[in-house]
Amino acid sequence: MADKDADYGQDSRALILWIWHGYLRKYKWILALAGVLMAIEGSTLGAISYMVKPMFDTAFAPGNSGALWFVALVFAGIFFTRGVTSILHKVMMTSVSQKAAADLRTDLLGHLMLQDNAYHQTHPPGFLIQRVQSDVQAINNIWSTFITRAGRDLVSLIALLVVAVSVDPIWTLIACVGTPLLILPTLAAQKFVRRRSREARDLGARIATLLDEIFHGIIPTKLNRLEDYQSNKFRQSTKRLVRAEIRASVGTASIASMVDFTAGLGFFLVLLYGGSEIVAGEKTVGQFMSFFTAMGMMFEPLRRLGGIAGRWQVIASSIERVKELVDTQPTLTDPSNPLAPPKDVPGIELREVTLAYGDTTVLQGASFTAEPGKTTAIVGASGAGKSTVFNVLTRLVDPQSGEAIVGGVANRQMTLTDLRNLFSVVSQDAMLFDETLRENILLGQDNIDDDRLQAVLKAAHVAEFLPKLADGLDTEVGPRGSNLSGGQRQRVVIARALLRNTPILLLDEATSALDAQSETLVQQALDELSQGRTTLVIAHRLSTVREADKIVVMDRGQVVDQGTHDELLKRGGLYAELYNLQFNTTGESAEEKALKPVADDAPQGDESSRSMFGRLLSRLPWVSGP
Repeated sequence: MADKDADYGQDSRALILWIWHGYLRKYKWILALAGVLMAIEGSTLGAISYMVKPMFDTAFAPGNSGALWFVALVFAGIFFTRGVTSILHKVMMTSVSQKAAADLRTDLLGHLMLQDNAYHQTHPPGFLIQRVQSDVQAINNIWSTFITRAGRDLVSLIALLVVAVSVDPIWTLIACVGTPLLILPTLAAQKFVRRRSREARDLGARIATLLDEIFHGIIPTKLNRLEDYQSNKFRQSTKRLVRAEIRASVGTASIASMVDFTAGLGFFLVLLYGGSEIVAGEKTVGQFMSFFTAMGMMFEPLRRLGGIAGRWQVIASSIERVKELVDTQPTLTDPSNPLAPPKDVPGIELREVTLAYGDTTVLQGASFTAEPGKTTAIVGASGAGKSTVFNVLTRLVDPQSGEAIVGGVANRQMTLTDLRNLFSVVSQDAMLFDETLRENILLGQDNIDDDRLQAVLKAAHVAEFLPKLADGLDTEVGPRGSNLSGGQRQRVVIARALLRNTPILLLDEATSALDAQSETLVQQALDELSQGRTTLVIAHRLSTVREADKIVVMDRGQVVDQGTHDELLKRGGLYAELYNLQFNTTGESAEEKALKPVADDAPQGDESSRSMFGRLLSRLPWVSGP
């Protein structure tokens, strides 16, 4: 995109061509018809000013009543034509503008959803919401300000200028003597408006981000008494936005006002020169009134065109910002010659995967295998790289070296759609949409018969709480599922995963935030979900992974051990240390503790044990790793 010192005329043409080829070209015939109607409406001002001369010289002065009727009927026809054409072209342009804006919003949203995780980490939701909503709305104003008004006013200006020249070209030249004085100030004002408008849009995006954070974090805000703090941040941001908007409006208003200055000079000179010719009898009153009417009507559309020049800079700044987003291409793309995904339940292998975000290394040569149809658990301290493994497998991020193999096929060799159709993910953050319970489970699938849906609801233990909801499956779950409990939300997500029926299941701390009763129900649903699937489980509470077919132990981005629960305890490595910290409060060794029967993992509900675990864990050197 052009910088602040760019050629704004060339830049504007490029932006107009982008909008035309992308969103307007398919409406070219409607736009052409609307343009004809605008031209007719605009030319009526010229017809009105032209009819002033016969009104005075043919009807009024000689007292010709027949001519008076003719002039009156012509005036009525002109105004009727103006009204009809105005309605028709405005309806057409509104239709085109709304459809084009809807297309642009949809395309922009789809494009943004294709961007990589790194992109969304650096572009907060409020920023993107501002682009999709406010910036596109500003672009939408191009139809009412730049096309409709500019087209109509330009035709009016030409028609009025023709009338003025036909009356007296010298008078017209005198009236326009100050027009060249507009050029340099107008160009300077346009650049000023473009910069200030872009600044205002950026500030608007920051405010949208701030509001998004405030409303999504309303409970922590209340609990920490941050209302005044957040209000002050919002107040300061809005003050900066107000200043930027005022400065932009000053520039826009100044462009229109410059027209007034030149108009005043032109009328002053015409009255002196033309008035002397009328006094001398060289011109008729009708001629002067026709010219005066044309010039009077001419400066108003000229003034509006001057204002449009300023408003175009506001619109152009929004088009620039939207185009920048559209021109941003995702780095994670489909391969040129993709391979077919595995058909059977696949195994998973990580081969020497290394991944870093900037200077922070998250995975360092991590390698392990997950057997098909079995459950593999991944354990380790926070920051060990467990969740990053899931991101690598699903290609939310690509590693700098190494590869992830799914069913014998490298995940980079499959299309993103084929790859992600292999996975269902259930995490501790049960993401629900502000829709009905049915929509949150089906997610747009309209080919699911009722028997299958009921089977899924039963297997996920959703059927157990459905009778308690007033509208059953048609109950609105609220923003982020706020009308449901944590356990209910998790069971809805599990039902969603069951309905997807994918061969691989990824569980990321799926029960960590639940109470004991909810955890039991959710765990039962997860056991049902994992049947016949390759399952990877991330867990901090080791009680939830004891029965896994394999446990992979990670520390600082590396796989430091793997095996079954009993094998890892016998080896006495990091897993045994973690296990002792979580469950051993009597001084027994991990192996001795493992030989004892476990009564439904009673220690996991022991708050003092968990508190002790947290204190001891914080002292270990590997906890502070990436």
